[in-house]
Amino acid sequence: MPGQKSDDASVLTPEQRLTPENLDVLRACIVTIPDIETARACVAYENAHQNREPILRRLAQRASELRDEK
Repeated sequence: MPGQKSDDASVLTPEQRLTPENLDVLRACIVTIPDIETARACVAYENAHQNREPILRRLAQRASELRDEK
């Protein structure tokens, strides 16, 4: 993944989460988003850089899951 490397999924940057070419890795990066703030940052990054509708839908779904968990 681009940018700095980390073994802790909670500290991945939006760029690191949303740039894998492999769809399965990309999905895993979204599923492991730990909190709403990270989800919002990922949505902002996606809107500014690639604006892929399927990815934005997955991010919205993850944000909804996070809200339901609280």
